[in-house]
Amino acid sequence: MNYKGLVEKKNDLITRAEAILNDAETNKRELTDDEAQELAEIRDDVRKIKEALKIHDELKEEKKELKEEAAEDAAEAQAMKEAACKEEADRRAFEAYVRGVVLNERDAVNMTKAANGAVIPTTIANKIIAMVYNICPILEKSTKYNVKGKLVIPYYDEDTNAITVNYASEFEELTSNVGAMDKIELDGFLAGTLTLISRSLINNAQFNIVDFIVERMAYAIKRFIEDQLLNGYVPSGASAGVTGLSTLTNSITAAATTAITADEVVRLHDAIKDDFQGNAIWIMSPATRTALRTLKSNTGYYLLNDDISTPFGTSLLGKPVYVSDNMPDMGAGKTAIYYGDMRGLATKFSEEMSIEVLREKYATQHAVGVVGWLEFDAKVEDAQKIAKLVMAAN
Repeated sequence: MNYKGLVEKKNDLITRAEAILNDAETNKRELTDDEAQELAEIRDDVRKIKEALKIHDELKEEKKELKEEAAEDAAEAQAMKEAACKEEADRRAFEAYVRGVVLNERDAVNMTKAANGAVIPTTIANKIIAMVYNICPILEKSTKYNVKGKLVIPYYDEDTNAITVNYASEFEELTSNVGAMDKIELDGFLAGTLTLISRSLINNAQFNIVDFIVERMAYAIKRFIEDQLLNGYVPSGASAGVTGLSTLTNSITAAATTAITADEVVRLHDAIKDDFQGNAIWIMSPATRTALRTLKSNTGYYLLNDDISTPFGTSLLGKPVYVSDNMPDMGAGKTAIYYGDMRGLATKFSEEMSIEVLREKYATQHAVGVVGWLEFDAKVEDAQKIAKLVMAAN
């Protein structure tokens, strides 16, 4: 399309139409039939040219948008390519450092050397964190805060001097009531883990040493964090520690020390208000789940069912069942089951996980050490969302 030519033609037609109209007005006469016919043709031609110009402008705008989208896609692809290249460079630098290979200047920039080791590249550390979240559903489902220092979470207790509504008479004073405001404080407690890797294993060129270190470190951290969330831990002689779910007061007590009835399971389920049932889950040990497989309702149906749509393949009263080796088995005074929406548990990480490789420290053991540090805390944030079943004391 000759855009400029169309514009000039449109202008010429408009000029011709104006000349015809001006001549008729100057001479104070009516338009002749030929002039009226010519004006009608000019009008149609101008309309067609305007439509063509409009289509041209729309196509030009769409082409511009497509070009911008293509540029954005190219930039995103380039960023992904650069990220992948950086990750691969990090892996090479990390593996070379573990094996004791001298790094060239390009690869060395991916490692930050410390006095007796080297900090693992960020891409490697992030993979460890991702694995912990994937294999630890309690942590994944909790309410997480990533802040430094002490975190204060206020909460409103309506059970204490709750707001009430009563009938009243005219000219009588109303009694004021207000629920109590309290707070939950989350601090930071430092924890560390150490994995030793055989140099013989490292020297095996067929073995993926990076994945091995990530997997072992992730497993150790998973077991530790999950244990703290489920059972809590306050060091001997200390006034504070990570309490996790251990301070729950919303509790059902079983009649026996080593057996659970169907009625007790139903009571535990109903200890959570309907508003919080949507995201509720069960947490128990593998042995407790096995024991619950035999429980039946009053109508003869099994309470615990195989359900391939749930993460661990079983459901209890329509809610998914998670098992953990960190949960105690049924025993006198033990907490055998947690049930509810785990968003009622608050977890706070004050310090991002840091991982270091210690090459020299364990040289006399023909090993390389990988040490990880983290600082976190966990407390019940909303007690009405979670309940526990505790076995009889005796």
